[in-house]
Amino acid sequence: MSTVADVPSTHEPLDGRTLAVEDPATEATIAHVARGGAAEVDRAVAAARSAARTMRDTAPLERGRALRRLATEVEAAAEDLARLESLDTGKPLSLARGEIAGCVGYLDYYAGAAGTLQGDTIPVGPGTLAYTVPEPVGVSAHIVPWNAPLSMLCRSVAPAFAAGNTAVVKPAEQTPLTALRFAGLVEAAGFPAGAYEVVTGLGAEAGHALAAHPGIGSLTFTGSVATGRTVLRTAAEHITPVVTELGGKSPQIVFADADLDDVARQVVTGFTANSGQYCDAGSRLLVDRAVADDLVERIRARAGALTLGVGTDDPDLGPMVSAEHRRRVTDYVDLGRAEGADAPTPPQAVPAVGHFVAPTVFTGVTPTMRIAREEIFGPVLAVLGFGTEDEALELADATDYGLGVGIHTADIDRALRVADRVDAGYVMINDYFAGGPAVPFGGTKLSGTGRERGLVALESYLTRKTVVVRRSAPWT
Repeated sequence: MSTVADVPSTHEPLDGRTLAVEDPATEATIAHVARGGAAEVDRAVAAARSAARTMRDTAPLERGRALRRLATEVEAAAEDLARLESLDTGKPLSLARGEIAGCVGYLDYYAGAAGTLQGDTIPVGPGTLAYTVPEPVGVSAHIVPWNAPLSMLCRSVAPAFAAGNTAVVKPAEQTPLTALRFAGLVEAAGFPAGAYEVVTGLGAEAGHALAAHPGIGSLTFTGSVATGRTVLRTAAEHITPVVTELGGKSPQIVFADADLDDVARQVVTGFTANSGQYCDAGSRLLVDRAVADDLVERIRARAGALTLGVGTDDPDLGPMVSAEHRRRVTDYVDLGRAEGADAPTPPQAVPAVGHFVAPTVFTGVTPTMRIAREEIFGPVLAVLGFGTEDEALELADATDYGLGVGIHTADIDRALRVADRVDAGYVMINDYFAGGPAVPFGGTKLSGTGRERGLVALESYLTRKTVVVRRSAPWT
């Protein structure tokens, strides 16, 4: 069994500066990592550029084999990685295990996808041949969030590798440990030195330097809208293409004919999984007024029975990732009450140590309240009633986000009709958090640009070269 002490630093900081890493469930410092900046980013990009030609020249099927070896390495280290993730983020151990299994899924999926890359031939007339060639961008950059660190890393690094690129990763300063541990697994899988580089540090220092670097060919960023705007402006200096996932205020729309016991289970999972710290958390409940009171009662009973505790003890819910984020979430709870919404005090005893917030369910919410419109990123649910399908759709679209939507109904025609009309990038019917590596994921409006997962994600790590040839004599 590996320990935090076994996690490599990949490279020593050039100026000796370090950052403390905290277990948010105990508030104990569990590690120190390099506080990298522009110099460390330069070093990492240079190493990745040196390896880029080797990656580019590796046959697609061999890249697939390397990804399968990496999947095997991750699977063999899964328990160690899950425990490390649980310590670093505070999340329940079973949830961390599921996320590590998801990493294996991404690596397996893109191992198979590596051999599918192909161009097109285009008929333009006798005597002329036109075709396209998919080519890797070279060095791909990945700024990874803290809520699901290794899962989000694999989600973007796997297709980047499949497309023949190298990767420079800047993990969140709060949760860098599994990104560092992953480096040893990449090496063990036989990838060339420099294929995977990690720069730990603050977003304003290492993250900014990576987004601004002229040596990267693409950038994938997951995080807040405010930081996303900064990243986009920074990357624009070198016209670097960027994929962004920037959050959501995802509704779960419940019609009166839905199975309320099943819906209550899914709604509670939707807004409390990972303590609400998922971008597609189902943080708004839009429910037919005819069944609203009954459903809310079931939801409060389920949410009130959830346990809070240290992640490695495998409770139902862990803490917020940091003291700062806990204050943000509790400020929103206070704001909701000040705005006039009603939320009974949760029945759970919140641990005295650690950054915990108990699940909170607001009723009496109106569409103009900030708790109904703004992303809270914690276990907080805003309940709004509707009377008609049109009203439900109006409420669903009444935020600046457009990431996930859940639709719960026994009427499949209505479900598909609502799915067609709602403004969102990812719609789930009667099964919240449905999908997998093969299913494209992304949003509209302030939820971001581009798509991750699925074959479409490979395009973010490729360029298309067009070749037009005039033959010596036209064929007839």
